[in-house]
Amino acid sequence: MNESHKGPIFTDIVLEVFKLGGLLVSEGDQMGSEFGITSARWKVLGALALSDEPQTVPQIARSMGLTRQAVQRLVDAMHDDALLMFSENPGHKRAKWISLSERGKTVFSKLSEKQSGWAIQCSEGISTTELETALSVLKRIAHAIDH
Repeated sequence: MNESHKGPIFTDIVLEVFKLGGLLVSEGDQMGSEFGITSARWKVLGALALSDEPQTVPQIARSMGLTRQAVQRLVDAMHDDALLMFSENPGHKRAKWISLSERGKTVFSKLSEKQSGWAIQCSEGISTTELETALSVLKRIAHAIDH
């Protein structure tokens, strides 16, 4: 394919990803509603659950692609709701370590179970090969933009 024809297709992909992103946020909000969790809070839970060690706000922000200020607001509210714990960070006076509380771990586990069934349902009619190709292409696009 002529390189100049790729631009409009790429733009269509970007627009579809934006649309999909909105749909995913809405679905995540719906799945998390019974636990009082929004998609944004779920992302914070996930960033911490998938990390091998406690994280700081800047680390969470980088992994989620959000600003530190947005993550700080989420983390403070989630701490108030007993989903997260703070601990002293000997390497930094102000940037506390953040980890999941027992309640946070329980909520994340329940959300993961719910999401797993949802993912199976949403992927009906799409072959494993198609899903793997889509994942590979999205990762390549993200890498191209990030570098």
